[in-house]
Amino acid sequence: MSEAALDTAPEKAPAPPKPVDVKKIQAILQANDGARLRTWLSICSRCGLCAESCFFYLAKNKDPKLSPVYKAKVSLGVMQRKKGKVSREFLENLVDVIWGQCTTCRRCAMYCPFGIDIATMIAVARAVCNSQGVGPARLLEVTENIRTTGNQMAMASEDFVETCEWMAEEYGETVRGLEIPVDKKGADYMYTVNPREPMYYPQDMGMAAQIFHVAGLNWTVPSVGWDSTNLAMFAGNKAVATMPVKAMYDKALELGAKAILITECGHAYRSAKYEGPYWVGAPGGLPPVPVIHSVELFRNLLRDGRIKTKHKFEHPVTYQDPCNVSRNGGLWDVGRELVNMLCGDFRDMSPNREHNHCCGGGGGYIPMGAPFKKRRMESGRVKAEQIKATGAKYVIVPCHNCFDQINDLNKEYELGVKVVSFKEIITELMVIPEQFQPMEEEEGAQAQAEAQQEVAEEARQEAGEVQGS
Repeated sequence: MSEAALDTAPEKAPAPPKPVDVKKIQAILQANDGARLRTWLSICSRCGLCAESCFFYLAKNKDPKLSPVYKAKVSLGVMQRKKGKVSREFLENLVDVIWGQCTTCRRCAMYCPFGIDIATMIAVARAVCNSQGVGPARLLEVTENIRTTGNQMAMASEDFVETCEWMAEEYGETVRGLEIPVDKKGADYMYTVNPREPMYYPQDMGMAAQIFHVAGLNWTVPSVGWDSTNLAMFAGNKAVATMPVKAMYDKALELGAKAILITECGHAYRSAKYEGPYWVGAPGGLPPVPVIHSVELFRNLLRDGRIKTKHKFEHPVTYQDPCNVSRNGGLWDVGRELVNMLCGDFRDMSPNREHNHCCGGGGGYIPMGAPFKKRRMESGRVKAEQIKATGAKYVIVPCHNCFDQINDLNKEYELGVKVVSFKEIITELMVIPEQFQPMEEEEGAQAQAEAQQEVAEEARQEAGEVQGS
């Protein structure tokens, strides 16, 4: 066809939108206890307490459309009222509301006099949208990675193991004898991570290994089931959300691990300890082995003297309460115990503990990518103001999504702080016992020569035994 013909050729009509599967929507609404949801939607007294608790509402001059109950009513409320008979256009427009205006942090539920759990209602609305292939594009892509590869970053197990070997070698130069054991049977702790670590922050794994080695822990990482994050949970895809949890549980049981240890990540802890058991149908709603967050383990190691510090961190610090570590995980006081063990100048945010505001990066927001970043920065103003008011120069953040969000807020609002994890503070301050200190060059050469002599002697003995036989 000529160029002129191409210019005059009629444009191809766009494909008609895929019809909505109403029966699937109705099944999701019913499976999530339709009576309870209808009750929550009907008993709201419009007192406004949930609105005042929401950082989106506070950051946007108290826009009533950003109150939690409004967001629930225009999403799940409409779905219920119409008995699931909604259009694809309606669902696509909801993306901006149920993902772009809510991180499901659950702070609003604490202030509702009737105990209405808006986050649960938003999660059901997300599940409905997801069932029709609707949601933030990047979050859907990450969910597909989990389905097809077992982890959100689509990292091959071989690459993960190689990263472990690399970090063991790298950090073994500072702590003698350091190893990152893979698939070790009978370990006390099976350590699971956020894929951001092996992909972009491998030093996090090296620092964790240093702490575990100096503390004398019997630990391992699994070659599969090592991703403890669960962004499919925030995408609203329960079927895929079940996969990484089951892989983690199955591997812990296969290895005979006594506990699953979660890296410094919030929603990974919530998924593994509280949500996952119900997804896999575990008896009593409990994981098959105990699930422990790094914050709790680190506190225990310092409290019990298994990690000792040279001195306290001297700079003024504040502490970020990740929603799924503190409010939804119950570890707000444990985190503060650890901060006070490590730091001499701790300045708490106000409000704090379970009442602390979400940073604005949770609920799947960080992986939703560039289209949502501007709003993420706008809504994060509440957290930025909290941090600034403390006068702290360091923010300790035991969660990867919070870490990335507060780093972005630091630049956006020129806070002038440094964002750090507990691992960074501990490895900077901890005493490395003599037996773990790196050998001097001469000592190393002598040890190597002695080892070679031992090998040679064993070879001679074996040769003699062969000749004697």
